[in-house]
This record gives sequence, structure tokens and C-alpha cells, in this order.
Amino acid sequence: MFFRRAVVQKKTFDDLLGAARAAGFRVESAGGKTRLERHGVAAVMESGGTDRDGNALPRFVVRAGVPVGMEIATLTDGGYQKFFVTPHGKRMPAQAHQLVAIQNFQEDLKEAFGMTSLYNESMGTVSNQYLYDRVEGRDKGTHDKPWDQTVKA
Repeated sequence: MFFRRAVVQKKTFDDLLGAARAAGFRVESAGGKTRLERHGVAAVMESGGTDRDGNALPRFVVRAGVPVGMEIATLTDGGYQKFFVTPHGKRMPAQAHQLVAIQNFQEDLKEAFGMTSLYNESMGTVSNQYLYDRVEGRDKGTHDKPWDQTVKA
């Protein structure tokens, strides 16, 4: 009797795209980047190299968001409300059905790719940017610091 190990097939980036198509995602590739879209949610990814086992990994160039024209508006948390913001600055409030669609999109895509689903991401929609308690322009440029100023008597 001879026992043989099963030959493990290494997943290529094309295999990942095929798995996405089989899961019902619309896949469009151009210029090394691939746009995935389903149920009013889209993301852009490219090949991110391989893991330690030699399987292809996706790298998301634009995380899941809502298509607005040719752009993808990504989720931003303003502390008091979530917004979708396009790369050109158009803002619109996020609605509950859109957040559910993004959550389902991300979870289904991870399942199709055979990726690990993290607990904090499985609990709800994760924003791309958090703007809690921010003063507009505070983090840009240099500002005078009160403790560096000399006091004149």
C-alpha cells in the first residue's frame, strides 16, 4: 500500500477572479486593476503577491463602497453619522441598506476567496476613515504652539 499526499493546488489571481465570478460578482479587469461589483457595491483590487504557501493574495486599491458615476464613494465615519465620500469630494449620507450591502459584499468576497473573516469586521461595517472630533484643517501644515510662544510683560 502506498499513501500519497494529495497535491495541493496553489491559487492564482485568475483563480480568485473565477471564484468571485462564481459567487455572483461582476468582474472587469483593465490596466492591472480589477473592479468587482455586485448589488450596488463596488471595490477595486489588484494582485498583492502571494502568501507563505504560494497562494495569490488580493490587494484592495479601493475598498468596498457605493459607485457614483465612474468613481467609488468610500465610507467615512464622522462620529455622528457615516458618509460616502468620492475621490473628488462629493459627500452623501450613508443609508442603512447601503451599509448592509457593503457588509454582505465584503463577507461574501472573503468567503469566495477563502480568506479569514476577522471578528471586528464581521460585527458590522468598517469605515475607511474616522473623523471623530476633528477640527477642519487641524492636521495640515504647521501651526504655532501656545507653549512655544514667549510672553511679553
